[in-house]
Amino acid sequence: MSHPSPTLDVLNQPPPLEDYNSYTSDIPLQEAVAREGGSWATEDLTMLGALLGSAEMIEHGRLANAHPPEARLFDRFGHRVNQVRYHPSYHVLMKTSIENGIAAQPWSHPRPGSTVARLTKSFLMGQVEQGHGCPVTMTFAAVPALRAQPEIAAIWEPRVTSWHYDGADKPADQKAGCTLGMFMTEKQGGSDVRTNITQATPDGAASGPGASYRLVGHKWFCSAPMSDAFLTLAQTAKGLSCFLVPRWHPDGTRNPMWIQRLKDKVGNRSNASSEIEYHGAWAQMVGEEGRGVRTIIEMVQHTRLDCVAGSASQMRHAVAQAVHHARHRETFGKHIAQHPAMANLLADLQLESEAATAVMLRLGRAYDEGHSDPEAKAFARIATAISKYHICKRCPSVLYEAMEVHGGNGYVDDGPMGRLYRDAPLNSIWEGSGNVIALDVLRAMSREPDAVAAFHAELTAVMGADRRYDAWVQQLMVELRDTSNLELRARRLVERMALAFEASLLLRGAPSAVSDAFLASRIAGDHGSELGTLPAGLDYAALIARGGCV
Repeated sequence: MSHPSPTLDVLNQPPPLEDYNSYTSDIPLQEAVAREGGSWATEDLTMLGALLGSAEMIEHGRLANAHPPEARLFDRFGHRVNQVRYHPSYHVLMKTSIENGIAAQPWSHPRPGSTVARLTKSFLMGQVEQGHGCPVTMTFAAVPALRAQPEIAAIWEPRVTSWHYDGADKPADQKAGCTLGMFMTEKQGGSDVRTNITQATPDGAASGPGASYRLVGHKWFCSAPMSDAFLTLAQTAKGLSCFLVPRWHPDGTRNPMWIQRLKDKVGNRSNASSEIEYHGAWAQMVGEEGRGVRTIIEMVQHTRLDCVAGSASQMRHAVAQAVHHARHRETFGKHIAQHPAMANLLADLQLESEAATAVMLRLGRAYDEGHSDPEAKAFARIATAISKYHICKRCPSVLYEAMEVHGGNGYVDDGPMGRLYRDAPLNSIWEGSGNVIALDVLRAMSREPDAVAAFHAELTAVMGADRRYDAWVQQLMVELRDTSNLELRARRLVERMALAFEASLLLRGAPSAVSDAFLASRIAGDHGSELGTLPAGLDYAALIARGGCV
């Protein structure tokens, strides 16, 4: 006589978080969109949230990482082809992002709130998959640099601001839409691009901005090498200059940019990152000769904005997963979200996520306003660097704690938490790691008084709303006036500036339960060294409710 196995019944396991609307279920996100001028995009955001919360799209995100890109450097006869092959799910993700305007919206459809809407779309897309966002971000961010050379921008801007995706490896003039990458770092220098040794030689009698050159050299970290063109730095007789390098020469032949290998990275697996060599690659100079860093810095500024959005997106995804799990899993006779220690942790995680979301979209409004308002542009300059430092550094801690909520189930790769955690450090490292960004803030403070004044105005506009906040800002101003040992104190100063910025936004726009909890813990200092150490007397239930999905 056969007996059923008791293990056939699966008990006390939460359902997967899928088939939900990632926009309409996110209360703080919706509030921030309205507050920062993006309400007109509500219908599009709602439709996108429904698509991106679907089981089908979530599976595409998983597959793109489970089957990472593969380099095909030679054909079977030994000819150099320099191709990278991606899983079909990667192309689905790229198509979804490009066709929803994430690479183009503020440039192709400029209006108040266009950057707010675009960042929100990127934030939602990042909860499905982060790796493909790298080429999308670089394509978006390249436009200001291209505009430094109008005749080049006239050709390339329409291609990169198209809402059409064509992942084929063919010349750009045969495609409905193109993507752009950026190759800056070299193995001997990394962030110190002044040590770059790639050489640019005029390809004919003409030289200078807009002229053709040939590049010889290497680049050490080149993400998305199948992009249609790249902005890169190389040395000329007048110093480090910026160049546009297409994958295909204008005559229809492959440009000699040789992929050496793909990087084996900790995370970000769906995104191909490579090492490349230029073997006489054809390029055009963009911007003033010898001022390549200044030309490309606007691109860097916009990619740093997306680092903030990417980390905020990861935090939101992690908190949603943690709250979902805790509301369904039972221990000791009740759902684990109902246990006081877990409620404290979930509420603390939500505080980090909500503050990051508020910062992201406040920055978006500053970028929108900065097109016509110099003060807003100055504010965006320094606030982006401050936020990039702080939010990208908070992200790994949030993701680790969210993983721990799941226990052992969070540590296995059948679920999403392992991939989330491996991806978490990237945005802090990319486009300037912690020290580079903190020192960049100090540089802005010393060289850009308008940026400092704009940031000061942002903080002082909320003075009087809470005595704890007032004391924090007053002490911060004292510390900023102290010019002794600035580099040694850089990280601490930037962290305090970031916390003041977050607190100001929550005081302006969040419910009192949120702002009070943030002030009590982050500003008044009633918080431990780990998350989940909020003081007693706060409205944990209200905070957790803002972090849930279904």
